[in-house]
Amino acid sequence: MGAVQFLDLAATSAVVTATSGRKAKIDLLAGALRRLDPDEIAAGSAFLAGELRQRQTGVGYASLRDRPAPAAEATLTVGAVDAAIAEISTVGGTGSQARRRDLLGALFGAATVDEQRLLIGLFGGELRQGAQAGLLTDAIAKAAEVPVTSVRRALLLSGDLKQVAVAALTRGASALAEMRLRVGTPLTPMLAQSAPDVGAALLATGTPATVDVKIDGIRIQVHRSGDEVAVFSRSLDDITARMPEVVAAVRGLPVRDIVLDGEAMTLDGTGRPRPFQETSSRAATRDSGGPTLTPFFFDLLHSGGADLIDEPGRVRWAALADALPRELIVGRAVADTEEQAAAAFAAALAAGQEGVVIKASEAPYDVGRRGSAWVKVKPRHTLDLVVLAVEWGHGRRRGWLSNLHLGARDSQTGGFVMLGKTFKGLTDELLRWQTQRFKELATGDNGWVVEVRPEQVVEVAFDGVQTSPRYPGGVALRFARVLRYRDDKPASEADTIETVKSLGSPLAPPA
Repeated sequence: MGAVQFLDLAATSAVVTATSGRKAKIDLLAGALRRLDPDEIAAGSAFLAGELRQRQTGVGYASLRDRPAPAAEATLTVGAVDAAIAEISTVGGTGSQARRRDLLGALFGAATVDEQRLLIGLFGGELRQGAQAGLLTDAIAKAAEVPVTSVRRALLLSGDLKQVAVAALTRGASALAEMRLRVGTPLTPMLAQSAPDVGAALLATGTPATVDVKIDGIRIQVHRSGDEVAVFSRSLDDITARMPEVVAAVRGLPVRDIVLDGEAMTLDGTGRPRPFQETSSRAATRDSGGPTLTPFFFDLLHSGGADLIDEPGRVRWAALADALPRELIVGRAVADTEEQAAAAFAAALAAGQEGVVIKASEAPYDVGRRGSAWVKVKPRHTLDLVVLAVEWGHGRRRGWLSNLHLGARDSQTGGFVMLGKTFKGLTDELLRWQTQRFKELATGDNGWVVEVRPEQVVEVAFDGVQTSPRYPGGVALRFARVLRYRDDKPASEADTIETVKSLGSPLAPPA
């Protein structure tokens, strides 16, 4: 089997985009995966998922707009494209902008019309072909002739679709079975659903339930093996160098190996939480002279050589209490009744915290899933949405990008559904920041509306959900206003249109 032409993947991508049936999409993707050489699987599976292997390339919208004419004949292979993008992503130093432009021009100049179209989608992050992790997971299973459950579990444990594709397609089910939690390799974290009150949360989790204080901090996953400690973000980025206080706290534990899930936040002199923006700013830099980050852990995934993710929550949390001092564990209580849960909720708010997360005591750690086993409750209605476009301001806001077009994630298509617009809650500082941010994400500007890549997550508060024929989802938010930008969350973790619709119309206003 020879090297696969990049045009083959471009053609598959185009056909998948035009195909509506899930099974047909999976068959197309599986066929493309089978044709890949072993050394092309990592890059090829990423391309089919609409992604690049390289997280940062330095290629922006303006660079994609100014490109050479397409080639008449296809000469690029999957491996050659991956190598070219890898070279582009490592350019740095004096003259790097010109060098990157030359390399990008050479790549696009060697690409046909269809190949250029795929490259633009990959660099721009705008491929909407439905070949995201769910579809590609099924396609990998079909191509490798292994159970899809084996592929899914391997993906959850490794957090790397490309690695799973290589293992499945080169060594089969036995290679997938060998994939276990590895200290030092981050897992996609378990996530929580939302509920309007503790009563609704308990209906989902059952009782008795554990009620954790919901900390308004930065999600962290900490791995220790011997004296080596690594800290990972919600998006699995290595942020160890930015978290010296967290490293020191975990290195001081009397353990050899451990994997912890928790959050880090900044506190004031009385021990109350500082605003999230201060925590986010501190976590984004290596400035150890800034506010101190304090870790609080709420789950234990591995300890003493044993994986705990399949154990019930009550077992994991008991092991956590044995392994860590009390001051490193999030505040938590057990609730048998709604009254007890409400009391814990009130106590969390009184302490300046964001709310609570109510957890089913018998549930395993559901890696990478947002199920009903964990349910968060806040004192106001909030959603994490994605900015789809921004309008130029007028009057006092002239020259700034102001009115945000808000979208919820569509879990069925992998796209986003618009819910409305807002310019409420934006301070001058946020206006300055978002103007620069959305210029970087821009894909088009008609002088009034700037279309952007759907990557930036924003947390909004709102008074209710109402039916609306104006928007494609049939619903809109009432009185939406910006609370903060969530740079710690990728768009793939934004709230879904299904979640929005489940909130009802209208919601009762927050107390």
